[in-house]
Amino acid sequence: MELGSRWFSSCQSTYYSAMEQVGYHKRDIMVTRVEDAKDSQQEAQEEFTSALEAVSALSGFDGGDLEKVYNDINDKYEDSEKAAEEVRDRISAVEDVSEALFEEWQTELEQYTSAKLRRSSEQKLKDTRASYQTMLKAMKRAEQKMTPVLNTLRDNTLYLKHNLNASAIGSLQGELISLENDIQVAINQMNAAIEESDKFIGKLNNQ
Repeated sequence: MELGSRWFSSCQSTYYSAMEQVGYHKRDIMVTRVEDAKDSQQEAQEEFTSALEAVSALSGFDGGDLEKVYNDINDKYEDSEKAAEEVRDRISAVEDVSEALFEEWQTELEQYTSAKLRRSSEQKLKDTRASYQTMLKAMKRAEQKMTPVLNTLRDNTLYLKHNLNASAIGSLQGELISLENDIQVAINQMNAAIEESDKFIGKLNNQ
């Protein structure tokens, strides 16, 4: 493990210990971080929807202020990039606390004297892990869909920056239609991830 990773892990352990001292346990932190990740996905969904509208307007361009069109789509690209970065950070935070929670839970199974309670806790751990993995996969599928969309959106934005004319937009029509489809797919994946986040939070809160 690299020095930076060890330092980060140590800081996180210290943070979790400090939070437990005030009655805020890893499970509580996990719920909060999943909710934060869900919020970031909803924000990204909104930004990508705005980008979709800008791309749709561009693909249907039939005259007007090209500078304004470029500025609008560039703004939407930058906002979408920031939103995607926030999603990546939030997912990492969820992964970190989940690792700590499941490790602690597994260790504590050995402390039971009641075989019945241990089996019950072990089953809940298994179920929670399975539900978590389903949610995490949905989150990562959505996050992975963002990258190629942002790359294409950036490419088209850069092209427009230096080719602000109607013929340039005409030459992009095929790519813009494909981009519209890709953005819609990314939005749908984000929605699926949001739904899985809600299910997982509900499962944790009902245990």
